Amino acid sequence: MKMKEMTLLDVAKAVNGKYIGSDPSALVEDITLDSRGVQKGSLFIAIRGERSDGHDYIEAAFEKGACAALSEQPIKNPGGAYILVDDTLQAIQDLSEYYRSLFNIPVIGVTGSVGKTTTKEMIGAVLSQKYNVLKTQGNFNNEIGVPITLFGLRDGHQAAIIEMGISDFGEMRRLSRMVKPTMVVMGVIGYSHLEFLGSREGVLSAKGEIFEYADENCIAVVNGDDDLLREMNLNDFCQNAQNMKKLRYGMAADNDFIAEDIRNLGTDGVASVLRYNGKQFSVHIPAFGNHMVYAALAAAAVGDSLGLTVEEITQGIAAFKNVGKRADITDTGYISIIDDCYNANPNSVMAAIDSLSGLSGRRICVLGDMLELGGDAESLHARVGKHAARSGIDCLICAGELSENIYHGAKDENTQMETWYFPDKEETLAVLPSLIRKGDTVLVKASRGMKFEYIVAALKNMI
Repeated sequence: MKMKEMTLLDVAKAVNGKYIGSDPSALVEDITLDSRGVQKGSLFIAIRGERSDGHDYIEAAFEKGACAALSEQPIKNPGGAYILVDDTLQAIQDLSEYYRSLFNIPVIGVTGSVGKTTTKEMIGAVLSQKYNVLKTQGNFNNEIGVPITLFGLRDGHQAAIIEMGISDFGEMRRLSRMVKPTMVVMGVIGYSHLEFLGSREGVLSAKGEIFEYADENCIAVVNGDDDLLREMNLNDFCQNAQNMKKLRYGMAADNDFIAEDIRNLGTDGVASVLRYNGKQFSVHIPAFGNHMVYAALAAAAVGDSLGLTVEEITQGIAAFKNVGKRADITDTGYISIIDDCYNANPNSVMAAIDSLSGLSGRRICVLGDMLELGGDAESLHARVGKHAARSGIDCLICAGELSENIYHGAKDENTQMETWYFPDKEETLAVLPSLIRKGDTVLVKASRGMKFEYIVAALKNMI
């Protein structure tokens, strides 16, 4: 599939840049920030990064056939045309906003504190039953990743699903200006990035910026079991919200899209009955964790709003595949490992513990620090420990400076759960073989900065 028609002159106007070179009517065939991905007709955008400067690769891009480059500095003896701008990071955002404007298709912006990528993948699995869908790859959900995703739109795409992640105020406003979502899916408002956003109310305020550039007829699909989202008024976030529609999903009976009869099938996934608009049908979600039902509900709400049948929605949910280190299950023959060490905050950790508690056999939790929680970090870690102690799991292993609070929170509950604490993952790795038994199911979860993939690797080598 080809890009929408866009000339170099169109690019220069979109980014408010100075065009230097011949043939401004030449068409852009592709846009890339990576010189290794340049092909004939590519527009190469030079971005200054922490480790490298894209300006050092402009000539290499020309040699590979780039039709032009975006640069913050004049180029001596350039091998092709270039567009001079003050700031290429701003230019990439301006250009993605322009390119997005060339498409009149449903664009679903996905945000929330927990499960953005999972929800995006579930929606993608459902909509792909009817439409040719573009979706964010991996977690390209920030101010560089979102433009890269938008540049992937092609003439044949019928819908796009854009994951939108933030850590501070103002970021979502900039993302929304590029994406201009026609639908917004908002998951749980949790305890994430509190060192910047202050509180859950701050998280909602920052994420609510998504509606500032949303379509005037935007449909907001929100988790109705979340207290803040349940009461959220779209008029508080957007001056043109009078034609916007809010749909709620969750377990509570007064939501618009409801999940009932949820059955934890262990490593085989989750089964549930979905009900909405007088329809009721069973679904099978091939992924671990009862919380996966929320992603299925969000996908059903989006699918129904875009005209998919019950059969298409059911088939899409059944076709879901998780990505990355998100509840990836491995049976080593000695133990079962639930590798969920991609990221962690209190909401996602407690949800993972709840899912683990529903399994049979001896259940072990290896938890590490949850980062970026600000001044409430110690109390939030303690809350996770108390939750683990009440869940009925058999053993809790805590590793990391902040995780000592998980340990003490669990001990304060005075349960029979076996509880251990180690100051770092190295000491944890040393004693882990003595704590794990054949047949155990072991959940590993921590923030990415803790690098608990080393613990997962050690568990896989146990015999």
